[in-house]
Amino acid sequence: MVLVLTAFVTSCGGSSPTSPTAPSEPPPVAGPVTVLAAGDIGQCGQPGPPLTGRLLDSLQGIVLALGDLAYPNGTLQQFVDCYEPSWGRHRGRTRPAPGNHDYETPGGAGYFAYFDDRAGAPGDGFYSFVAGSWRLISLNSNVPMGPGSPQYLWLQRELQQPARCTLAYWHHPFISSGPNGDNPNTRPLWDLLYAANADLVLVGHDHLYERYLPQDPAGRLDRDRGLRQFIVGTGGAALTGVVSRRPNSAVTHVGYGVLKLVLGDNRYEWQFMPVEGTAFSDTGFDSCH
Repeated sequence: MVLVLTAFVTSCGGSSPTSPTAPSEPPPVAGPVTVLAAGDIGQCGQPGPPLTGRLLDSLQGIVLALGDLAYPNGTLQQFVDCYEPSWGRHRGRTRPAPGNHDYETPGGAGYFAYFDDRAGAPGDGFYSFVAGSWRLISLNSNVPMGPGSPQYLWLQRELQQPARCTLAYWHHPFISSGPNGDNPNTRPLWDLLYAANADLVLVGHDHLYERYLPQDPAGRLDRDRGLRQFIVGTGGAALTGVVSRRPNSAVTHVGYGVLKLVLGDNRYEWQFMPVEGTAFSDTGFDSCH
């Protein structure tokens, strides 16, 4: 199957597929779209990056890189040395979001230089695109997210655009059972997404896999309108374990792999794809709101 991808890209400057600061315009799509997601990837000397890179070689789909892509400081040289050999060959189909390690270099300069127009406008790093009947929104949890911030106002406007189903992704989890725990600074993003009936949130930061039941911005179970969060910090950096199991955490796993999502017209399916030589399965499906 040949991956085809719709359409429509916006950044903080508005809709402009040809803008030099917006991600590259993807070609049109027909039918369901496959997404492959993981974060916390390019750590030199770890066995994980080559394993997940080879896993991507065998899978078709849009790659969502969920931040902390080049350790330890996100310099351009670390992207070349620690990310490029494993995930770099998939850069042409990658739509990234930055992590805190990528921002150890001031302003995320190495990240923006490496991904160029695929990373959104330098200094902002948030953008959106349409794939099939889904709107995908890449956000930046390293810059201000609160009410009145440029990112908040941009997301507020973006969510007024019509879309049947919505997936947002960034780096820091709102709720996590891992060692880094909850990040309440992302609450304003959840508030806006929940109010707009968004469906999925993908994050990294803790180096494990964790799937949550749908929740509202207060962390309460909400099967009707709640956001389903996946933590997929399993792209290659040294793994971490579960510290304190959070309410509504449905599944946890410590092992390398990527999350495969099939985004249909009114539903989505998920499957965690472990790297070769490991056995773990988490599959399911749900409808859009």
